[in-house]
Amino acid sequence: MDVSYKTLLLEQKPNGVWILTINRPEALNALNSTVLSEMGEVLRQIGEMSYVDARVLIITGAGEKAFVAGADIKEIHELDEEKALTFAQRGQSIFHEFTLLKIPVIAAVNGFALGGGCELALGCDFIYASENAKFGLPEVSLGLIPGFGGTVRMARAVGQRKARELTYTGGMITAAEALTYGLVNKVVPQAELMTTVMKTVDAILSKAPVAVGAAKFSINQAWDMDVEEAQKNEAKIFSELFHTADVKEGTGAFIEKRKANFKGE
Repeated sequence: MDVSYKTLLLEQKPNGVWILTINRPEALNALNSTVLSEMGEVLRQIGEMSYVDARVLIITGAGEKAFVAGADIKEIHELDEEKALTFAQRGQSIFHEFTLLKIPVIAAVNGFALGGGCELALGCDFIYASENAKFGLPEVSLGLIPGFGGTVRMARAVGQRKARELTYTGGMITAAEALTYGLVNKVVPQAELMTTVMKTVDAILSKAPVAVGAAKFSINQAWDMDVEEAQKNEAKIFSELFHTADVKEGTGAFIEKRKANFKGE
């Protein structure tokens, strides 16, 4: 993908690993319409790739202060009701693309993840954070509520009571607190953040890519189903994997006591 962006850095690593960096350090990587538009384009292109070219997407922020410190307040200040609806729907749609991608999306939160930045992290499959990271939904301080899915995903991440407290007060929590609440998966020193993320990426890369994608699909679909319906759906997805060469390769390698060579087919 040979494209240059005004607000993003996109780096391709070996084995189908992509690192997307929000690159507005002068504005603490705040989200504006350009960021959202460019992010949508990146997700569209990665979504069209085969497993040969795309296996994992990592999202982080430029610099050492912020992952994404929120939406661009100057831009928000100029919105009217109609434009605000469009802006919120656009952000929600783009963050929902993380869910629709067949590959894992990991947030590497390296500083402030506030407002839209917190919502961006919540849209990812899971979150690793540096010790200096801080999370919050401070929109009520601006006379607003989260508009990019924060009131929905925060409750699912930490439970309704904690989500209400965080949203009503608009307060910030530390990475350590976020770990306690189940908002993040792991907290490490900032210098070790990407190394730690890459260790998990390596573990994912060693597994069957179609199976990882199917697991993501099943987990995400289960949110909107009761237990019985979700289990039926899981069984259907499980059975459909037997069309893939990776199932024969994985089970055959286990029987033959050798390392599996998955091809994502």
